[in-house]
Amino acid sequence: MAEDVGAALIHTVAGAGGTSLAVRTAGDPARPPIVFVHGWAQSSRCWAAQFADPGLRAAHHLIAVDLRGHGDSDIPADGYDQAATWAADLAAVLAFAGAPALVVGWSYGGLVITDHVRERGCADLAGIVLVGAITEIGKGRPGGRIGPAMRAALPAALAEDPAVAIPAVTSLTVAMTAAPVAGTLTQAWVGDTLRVPPAVRTALFRRDVGSADVLASITVPTTVVHGDADVVVDPAGSEYAAGKIPGATPRWFPGVGHAPFSERVDEFNGVLREAASVAEDRKG
Repeated sequence: MAEDVGAALIHTVAGAGGTSLAVRTAGDPARPPIVFVHGWAQSSRCWAAQFADPGLRAAHHLIAVDLRGHGDSDIPADGYDQAATWAADLAAVLAFAGAPALVVGWSYGGLVITDHVRERGCADLAGIVLVGAITEIGKGRPGGRIGPAMRAALPAALAEDPAVAIPAVTSLTVAMTAAPVAGTLTQAWVGDTLRVPPAVRTALFRRDVGSADVLASITVPTTVVHGDADVVVDPAGSEYAAGKIPGATPRWFPGVGHAPFSERVDEFNGVLREAASVAEDRKG
């Protein structure tokens, strides 16, 4: 099923256990796909600046998923702490893409991609771009280090009481970027976070998993992007991932926070073009 929403189409894809996943698409379906995976308590709307790029739309089929429990996707009661579930959800989106895709994962989206590699390998991936991403989770896990803004927001951002949760979520969202962005954008991100039920926001943290061997097993071109002013996810996590993934290319964004795809749109989209070109050259 597809619904035309402005410049994008909204489809539904059946993920693990039949969970309905909302998938936003733009561009030419005949062109190489780029699949975008958002972060904790966000939605596919965070990639608006990439979907608005006429060059990316002309050269690629852009596909962005709302993870289970987020955005317009179903909100099942469980599955949020299981690597196999996240892997199956992403596999369904990759099957929808119809060809090995460059997969872009922001923040928690990097862990979802890592789960896919953990469970299914790299056969359906043309390349990977990790953006301010975690690849592990749990106390003391070097690939999952959070920054001071996230530490300050927890556990209040998980609370059911709106008087507790809303200020914490708002402060965290403002801290996403090193410099202020449009108030409408910040409010949209706050709204997307609060749209995710508190139980889901909490369940996403109920994991303890390392990924050293998984990262070392990645066989596709990988770019690791991080803003050096990120106070949500510690840049040391990206240093760890780049050091484990064979041949990974680190791309540091000076003076940028947790959302380089919104803070430095042209530069970030250029990184995507480079990563897509490398992936296509390797496939050819």
